Amino acid sequence: MHETIFAKQIIDVAKSQGEVEAITLEIGELAHVPTGELIACLKELVPWNIEHTEIPAKVSCRCGFYGHPVILERGHDSFLIECPDCGAVPRLVDGTDIKIVSVKVK
Repeated sequence: MHETIFAKQIIDVAKSQGEVEAITLEIGELAHVPTGELIACLKELVPWNIEHTEIPAKVSCRCGFYGHPVILERGHDSFLIECPDCGAVPRLVDGTDIKIVSVKVK
């Protein structure tokens, strides 16, 4: 159900552009809802062509590491990550956003 809130917000924004035929999204690997669940929900709610790209998570750690974290746990609105080099909790710098990249209207 959590994904329904995000799906409805995406639908509302897209519809504000006109009569929608298709949308393209970028969904962060650690966004508030898992990519598959959000896309499935959107497909249940609208007949649009929905394209998406998943944006990998990126972190910066005080040990100097910059890149993809180890994802220990992933849930709705929560995740547990660590630095693959030192095991510390790094600062997340990318991979949490959900963005509408384009809306194709009739």
